[in-house]
Amino acid sequence: MPISTDPAAAEFPTSRLRTRAEAEAYVASVCFKHGPPRLLGVELEWTVHHRSDPGRALDVATLVSALGPHAPPSLAPESPHRDLPNGSVLTVEPGGQVEISSLPTTSLPGLLGAVEADAAYLRRRLAAADLVLGEHGLDPHRPPNRILRVPRYAAMEAAFDRIGINGRLMMCSTAGVQVCLDAGEPGRVAARWSALHALGPVMIAAFGNSPRMSGADTGWQSARTRVLLNTDPPRTLPGPTAGDPALGWARRMLDVSVLCQRRDGDDWSAPSGLSFAEWIRRGGPTREDLDYHLTTVFPPVRPRGYLEVRYLDAQPGTDWMLPAAALAALFADEAVVDEVAARAAPVAGSWMRAAEHGLRDPALARAAREILDLARELLSETARGPGLAERLADHLSRRLAAAERRAPGGVPR
Repeated sequence: MPISTDPAAAEFPTSRLRTRAEAEAYVASVCFKHGPPRLLGVELEWTVHHRSDPGRALDVATLVSALGPHAPPSLAPESPHRDLPNGSVLTVEPGGQVEISSLPTTSLPGLLGAVEADAAYLRRRLAAADLVLGEHGLDPHRPPNRILRVPRYAAMEAAFDRIGINGRLMMCSTAGVQVCLDAGEPGRVAARWSALHALGPVMIAAFGNSPRMSGADTGWQSARTRVLLNTDPPRTLPGPTAGDPALGWARRMLDVSVLCQRRDGDDWSAPSGLSFAEWIRRGGPTREDLDYHLTTVFPPVRPRGYLEVRYLDAQPGTDWMLPAAALAALFADEAVVDEVAARAAPVAGSWMRAAEHGLRDPALARAAREILDLARELLSETARGPGLAERLADHLSRRLAAAERRAPGGVPR
């Protein structure tokens, strides 16, 4: 979802990278592009199930038939891969999860309407093949099963398998709501970056929606978050948030290991533990290799020129609109961004606590009540997203009530 342009990127030649400093400068220039916060985007991801038997494995032929001309080449190489009727692009994740990515827009109501129309169209196509979209952030029925047989995912799977099962789960069993926001003006990028991270545990607690995995209860509100953060910590943990975010991110990207190396043939595996900086020292990678490397890192907030918020579980039905609208409202005004950061500060960094306990945790419940009430007021005052303010209030009320029933002594008000 390109949000703004940066002429600095054009200054780098499309040639082999010679030094770490050159690579870091390039990463900083393309990952943090400056401009006033105007544009919004959403990416929605779902697991896909057989309506009559949600635990039955999904197969490529059934999914290709259901998606028709919208199937991506990774699934059907000869497909024309047409956009959905309202402009969203459809892609498929390794386990057969479907994802739609919106066009960027300045209008929140326009964004919500277009994406939901495309989601409804997708549901109808799947229904004709007796398939349904999942309603959780983690497949509650099936173990992970990769159906995309492409070199990228084979290399990723092999690398993650050296660490544990979480990599396969992340690739094949998770589904989320991603919200894309402008990085902001140069003097505000660090504040917006930090605030989005501070807000993460609050949003996970309020919208965690993955309590089951492979047919069993996990005891967690967002088992998806647990899976993601434990997949490959250097690649999937949040941050860094202190100091210059562009410099910190660039250094991190050069230190993180190379997950796959593109080449002719089916073997894209990379030497275990090889960092991108070491690859440069050995000679060989190009700027295009670095661009690809950036797509193999999966933290809760990822800079891609804009800021891609990745910490939200998939939601049932049209409830994806609630966290998307809340984030859009909270990050539309810089004074509100600072207020969000201050209210989220007491629970900043509580990623695992939020994922496990959700709003049963008193500090997270308090922060969620304050911040989502603020989002509700902003949505009501500006009429952005008709009816969303009331739906957001109802969602929070129901989640707090459920948390009080589960938590000994209740949640302090």
